[in-house]
Amino acid sequence: MKLERFASLTARYRQLRFAVVGDFCLDRYLEIDPTLRETSLETGLPVHNVVKVRAEPGGAGTVLNNLCALGATVFPVGFHGADGEGYELRRALASRPGVHLDYLLETSTRRTFTYCKPLIMEPGKPPRELNRLDSKNWTATPPELQKKLSASLYELGSRVDGIMLLEQTEIPETGVIGPAILKTVAQLHQQKPQLPILADSRLGLRGYPPVTFKMNRREFLKLAGAPETTSLTECMQMASAFSKETGQPLFVTLAEDGLLGATPDGVVKHQPALPVRGPLDIVGAGDAVSANLLCALAAGATLEEALELAAAAASVVIHKLGVTGTATPQEIQPLLEME
Repeated sequence: MKLERFASLTARYRQLRFAVVGDFCLDRYLEIDPTLRETSLETGLPVHNVVKVRAEPGGAGTVLNNLCALGATVFPVGFHGADGEGYELRRALASRPGVHLDYLLETSTRRTFTYCKPLIMEPGKPPRELNRLDSKNWTATPPELQKKLSASLYELGSRVDGIMLLEQTEIPETGVIGPAILKTVAQLHQQKPQLPILADSRLGLRGYPPVTFKMNRREFLKLAGAPETTSLTECMQMASAFSKETGQPLFVTLAEDGLLGATPDGVVKHQPALPVRGPLDIVGAGDAVSANLLCALAAGATLEEALELAAAAASVVIHKLGVTGTATPQEIQPLLEME
């Protein structure tokens, strides 16, 4: 990519507005000093002494973080509980530049999705994560809350340059994405077919309206009914056929093999992963890819350009240890092969 083209695309990022619709989570990091060893008098078990606590937006908040790092304006559409974790999440989101919280709803009917991550911190070593402690919702999101979320998305549809859908939950309809939201997405897509809408779901994208899908290799092969031994060449052929069938672009992340993209006109491209430059932490790489794909496409990037930018962003993020990282244009630029 030429330097002038990179500068032109990333300059447009600052004028873009996005709705991020999905499950906003609180990532709470507990940094433990292993030298401060104690034993509980009550239980006789070892005590982990926490010397620092960090609270960061996770789930859909990770995509939001990356869009903010690119300079875009972001409207989160989701909910958090009327609890301490919700307060921390809202405060963390409010601290991000360009974030507007008008459509992030507080509700007493749900808990804030929270992922508590104890980290053993030792000098000269990457953080070592202990067993995670999760707080989730296990029942369906109330219909009234679903209606409010759908109304928020519909209102935003005429104000934004792109929409990101992210389903973090592993039990259907326990989070933000459900039939009501998907119906609204279908309406917006019909009304504004050129509006970039990128969807990513841990549950798989079967049943979603025909928008731009982003999946990992395993998710794509499962959706396509293909074996996990499917080769890269076969994946590219299947991706091209899938994109033609849906009439929408498709992106598939391939871990150490990079990522691929296909468009309905038959174009399919593979972008190799960049070389590893040190210890890795892959947490958040997929969300960085999503944010950069959406931002690039909304700015007018070609398929090949969007893939190149997303791969560079993923490379930046995986080299940030012990934190769900982001990638700024200034960090991405040195990794691109400028002409």
